[in-house]
Amino acid sequence: MLELRPSCEHCDKLLPPNSSEARICSYECTFCADCVAQVLLNVCPNCGGGFVARPIRPSHNWKGDNFLGKDGAGTRRVFKPVDASAHAALVASLNGLEPQDR
Repeated sequence: MLELRPSCEHCDKLLPPNSSEARICSYECTFCADCVAQVLLNVCPNCGGGFVARPIRPSHNWKGDNFLGKDGAGTRRVFKPVDASAHAALVASLNGLEPQDR
């Protein structure tokens, strides 16, 4: 089950469970849409993978107790601003490969 981390790892912007701005990689590293597009260039600084929009867990119990009230969002904040030069080197080493080809 997704942890639904509460903030962007780079800029610390709040990303509540219903945020349409949250982006995650396959390891659930969490960043805001602005950082993914403008700083990270769709390259996760932790694994080199790409990002997708984080799903929004229902806030109401529509079916089978599958909702935030039963399975709440994470509270652990991860704040690790990206080292710009190290990330530039990672992006360069990928030679423009799309996420599905990395």
